[in-house]
Amino acid sequence: MATEGSTKAVVTAMLANLGIAVTKFVAFLLTASSSMLAEAVHSVADTSNQALLLLGGKRAKRAATPEHPFGYGRERYVYGFIVSIVLFTLGGLFALYEAWHKWADPHPIDSWHWVPIVVLLVSIVLEGMALRTAMIESNRSRGTRSWARFIRTAKAPELPVILLEDLGALCGLVFALIGVTLTLVTGDGRWDAAGTAMIGLLLIVIAVVLAVEMKSLLIGESAGREHQAAIAKALPGDGVESVIHLRTLHLGPEELLVAAKIAISSSATGADIAAAIDAAEQRVRTAVPIARVIYLEPDVFQTEAR
Repeated sequence: MATEGSTKAVVTAMLANLGIAVTKFVAFLLTASSSMLAEAVHSVADTSNQALLLLGGKRAKRAATPEHPFGYGRERYVYGFIVSIVLFTLGGLFALYEAWHKWADPHPIDSWHWVPIVVLLVSIVLEGMALRTAMIESNRSRGTRSWARFIRTAKAPELPVILLEDLGALCGLVFALIGVTLTLVTGDGRWDAAGTAMIGLLLIVIAVVLAVEMKSLLIGESAGREHQAAIAKALPGDGVESVIHLRTLHLGPEELLVAAKIAISSSATGADIAAAIDAAEQRVRTAVPIARVIYLEPDVFQTEAR
C-alpha cells in the first residue's frame, strides 16, 4: 500500500471532519439536540484520530537504533490501536451517556428547526466525498479482495481505519438525521435520544473491530499469501535446491522480515553456499521489494533424505 495514498486519504478526512465538527457544535448550541452533540464529539474524535495516524506515520520513519534494530515501522500500529480507544471512549461511550441523559429528560427542538437538518445534509455530502477519496486510494492496492477482506488483511493501518471511520460517520449522520427529523415531526425528544444511542452503539462496534485488527498487527502478522508464494518461488535456483521451511513477519506496513531454511547440495563448498545465499536474497528482493531483512539458513536436509 502506498504511503502517499494513505496520507492523502487521512488529510482529506481530517480536514473534512474538522469543518464538520465546528458546524455541528454550532448546530448543537442553537438547538440543544443530543444527536448534534454526539455527532459533534464524534467528528472531534475522528479529527484527533486522523492527526494520530499522521503522527504515527511520521514517527515510524525514524531510523533504526541499537535499542530498536528493526526500526520503528510498527509504531503505526500502536497509533492505530490508540485510535480505536479514542473512538470507543470519546465517541461511543460519550454518545451513549448523552442518549441516556436525553432519554431521562427529553425535550423537543424549540428553535432553529432547520439548522440541524441543513448541517446533517451538508455533513453527509462532505463525509461521502471523504469516503470516496479513501475508496479510490484503497482500490489501488485492494486488488480483487472484497472490502471486508481488504480491511482484515491490509498491513498498513491508515486506509482501513479511515474507511471504517468514514463509513461509520455516514451511518451515524443518517441515524442523527432520522432522530432529529422524528423529533421535529412529533415534538418528542426521545427520538433524538434514540438516534444518539444508535450513534454510540455504531461507534463502539467500529472501535472493537479496529482494536481487534490493530492488536493482530501489533502482535505480528506474516506476509500475505501472494507475497509468501512469491518468496517461496524466488528462493530456489542457483545453488538452492528447495525451501525446507519459510517464516515471514511484518516489521511495518512496507517492511518485511524473511527467515528461511533452504536445501543446499551436500557437495557445495563454503564459497558456493555464500554465493547461493546472496543470489537467493537478490531474487527475493526483486520478487517482493518490501522484503528488507532476509535471513537464510543453509541445510542439506533434502539431500540426506534421499
